[in-house]
Amino acid sequence: MRRLAVVIGGLLLLGGAALVVVADQERAASVAAVKAEIARVEDALEASRGDNLELAAQLTALRAQIAEQDAKIADTTGFLK
Repeated sequence: MRRLAVVIGGLLLLGGAALVVVADQERAASVAAVKAEIARVEDALEASRGDNLELAAQLTALRAQIAEQDAKIADTTGFLK
């Protein structure tokens, strides 16, 4: 009976150790997946920053054009022709 208890205890101990190892591997895989997602989001953010700079340049040019057209419309005396 004592031998059976020792064998069962040993099996439970090995099973618990295996469970801890598997849980640690899953945690490590989850951390790696999160790091990969962070890298992907950072790359997307950098790409959108470049796009935003291009759009800001276009917006500035359009605003200058609108200001010029507003000045022509507002010139009631005809001096700016």
